[in-house]
Amino acid sequence: MIPALFSPAAPARRAGALTATVTFGARALLKIKHDPKQLVDSIAIPVLFTVLFTYLFGGAISGSTADYLTFLLPGTLSMSIAIVTMYGGARLAKDVTTGAFDRFRALPLWRGAFVLGGLLSDAARYLFASVIVVGLGLAMGYRPAGGVSGVVAAVALIVAFGLSLSLLWAVVALLVADQAVVISIANVVLMPLSFASGIFVAPQTMPGWLRAFVEVNPLSQVAGAARALMNDTAGAGGALAWSLLATAAITAVCAPLALHLYGRRG
Repeated sequence: MIPALFSPAAPARRAGALTATVTFGARALLKIKHDPKQLVDSIAIPVLFTVLFTYLFGGAISGSTADYLTFLLPGTLSMSIAIVTMYGGARLAKDVTTGAFDRFRALPLWRGAFVLGGLLSDAARYLFASVIVVGLGLAMGYRPAGGVSGVVAAVALIVAFGLSLSLLWAVVALLVADQAVVISIANVVLMPLSFASGIFVAPQTMPGWLRAFVEVNPLSQVAGAARALMNDTAGAGGALAWSLLATAAITAVCAPLALHLYGRRG
C-alpha cells in the first residue's frame, strides 16, 4: 500500500489536436460571459442597420420598404458578420497582454489548437448573428425566394468569409499585442469597406470613380453573392467566384502567418 503511494505516476496522456481545439473554443465562448459586449454587438449591429435603413430609406431608394428589405438584408447580414470579426483578434490580443498566451504556449499541445479554437468560437458567434438577422427579416416580412437552401448557402459563404477575416485580425493581434489597437485597425479597414460598398445601394447608381472601388470591394462581392443566393436571382456566379477567391486568398496568407507568429512569439 505505502510503496504504491510513492511509486511514480504514469505520465498524463497528451491531449489530441481535436480535443485541444474544442477546449480552446469552449474557453473562448465562456469568455463572452465576462465580456458581453461581443454578444451585444452581435445582436445590436444587425438589428440597428436592418431596421433603421429599411424604414428610413426603403421608400426613397426602392419605392417600398418590402422591396428594399429584399435588397438590404443580405447586405446587412454580410456587414454585421464582417464588423464583429474584430473581437476575435481583440480577444487574442488580451490573452497576449495578460500572460495567458504564454501559459498556453508552454502546454504540450498542438500549437494550432489555440488559433483554431478561437475560430470555432467565432463561427458560433457568426451563426448566432446570422440567425438574428434572418429571423428579424422574416419578422419584418422578408421572404427569401431562394428558400432554405439559398439562405443556408448564403450564411455559409458569409461565415467562411468572416472566419478568413478572423485570421487576419489574429495576425494583427500577434503583431501589435494591444486590444485597443487591434480594434482601431479593424475599424479603419472595415468601415470604409462596409459603407463604400454595394450593401445599401446598387453600384450602378454611383459615380464612376466610386463604382470602380465598390465593384472590387470583397465585401460588396460577398453581399452580392449572398443576395443572389437568398433571392434566387441571376448573377450569383461571378460574385460567388470572387467571394470564394477572396476568402481563399486571405486564408492562405493569414493562416500560416498566424501559426508562424504564434510559434515565434516569446
